[in-house]
Amino acid sequence: MEKSASNWGVAAVPDSWNFKPNERLLGLMSLSVRGVLARIKAEMVAAGGGGGRPVIPMGHGDPSAFPCFRTAPEAVDAVAGALQSGEYNSYSTCVGLEPARRSIAQYLSRDLPYELSLDDVYLTNGCAQAIEIICSVLARPGANILLPRPGYKFYEARAVFNGMEVRYYDLLPGKDWEVDTDGVQALADKNTVAIVIINPGNPCGNVYSYEHLAKVAETARKLGIFVIADEAYAHLTFGERKFVPMGVFGAVAPVITLGSLSKRWLVPGWRLGWIVTNDPSGVFQRTKVAASIRTYHYICSDPTTFVQGAVPNLLENSKEEFFQKTIKILKESADICWEKLNGINGVTCPSRPMGSMFVMVKLDLSCLQDIKDDMDFCCRLAKEESVVVLPGRVVGCKDWLRITFAIDPSSLEDGLDRLKSFCLRHSKPAQ
Repeated sequence: MEKSASNWGVAAVPDSWNFKPNERLLGLMSLSVRGVLARIKAEMVAAGGGGGRPVIPMGHGDPSAFPCFRTAPEAVDAVAGALQSGEYNSYSTCVGLEPARRSIAQYLSRDLPYELSLDDVYLTNGCAQAIEIICSVLARPGANILLPRPGYKFYEARAVFNGMEVRYYDLLPGKDWEVDTDGVQALADKNTVAIVIINPGNPCGNVYSYEHLAKVAETARKLGIFVIADEAYAHLTFGERKFVPMGVFGAVAPVITLGSLSKRWLVPGWRLGWIVTNDPSGVFQRTKVAASIRTYHYICSDPTTFVQGAVPNLLENSKEEFFQKTIKILKESADICWEKLNGINGVTCPSRPMGSMFVMVKLDLSCLQDIKDDMDFCCRLAKEESVVVLPGRVVGCKDWLRITFAIDPSSLEDGLDRLKSFCLRHSKPAQ
């Protein structure tokens, strides 16, 4: 006997379904570094790559795959010891284990004019979750947030997802990517809640001076907003300017610092980050921002407990030699990048990188033929040369490129030579 849907107990298909996806999610892939790089790599694979040569990844900031960028052995020992102890197999407390938070407070206080306490520290699954939490905490109806352009678009993705308005202020390439504070004041209104600064800079490789950070703090104070200081690349500096934490100015305007182990210790996969309130005047307590951050931790996931358990030993025992070695390689790579980019027709690098792992490069499409824009440039470069760089539109600047130099120096030289060959091949004939 033929079996019908009713014989199997399958309900008839309704005329329409009541569910549909969150519409805000559907357009956010274009704001994702991972999403755009995945698209470029997929097109490269489909086209057969650049003659079977090894792919050179100059588009993302994860140097940990290269042997010259291995983490400190003391960090590995700290995590292995925490795991083997059997003391960290349980759930964590919602804002993080007290010994880890206390150690991070002490570690960050070294660079501040006041002492942080463990209650100022909230642990997160890397900086990405820290951004998610802050955007969720601030997302009241009508609120807007000021973000840098160029900048890290994950802030926009999280803000838009939470229903916030995003307003972009400019970084000034002719002034080492300083904040356009006049532009900030023109953008802000009574619904502006915070300004984000990224220092050392992703994607620009800049490092802000003490004086410029003081100016940003005074601007925030004048506007009645606080500063979100993304310091994921803290202390990764190799130029004349040393890293100054924004928390130094916490008494001028309250500061929320976002940081992690990921970059300085070269362990992005360990997913241990933090939110820190730098607020000696107690503004975050009075406005209940601190209470909201704590409350959000009750409805989100925790960092892995044994990594939290490793933090005190990791911070105490990591040797200065490890950090200096990382800085030495980054400086060498940044110098290679600066010098080689200046010899390539069709691209312009406005300033020598002084920190982080990136540099911004402007495309001159008038010098190139058959290249429509930055996305086309990156896709064709990947297909022809097996070199992956990030289109500038992903960080807010169309017809620019973001290039990471945090790969081993020999691979970087090869990648930049291939970039030069690509530009020569696509250069317009001399008139």
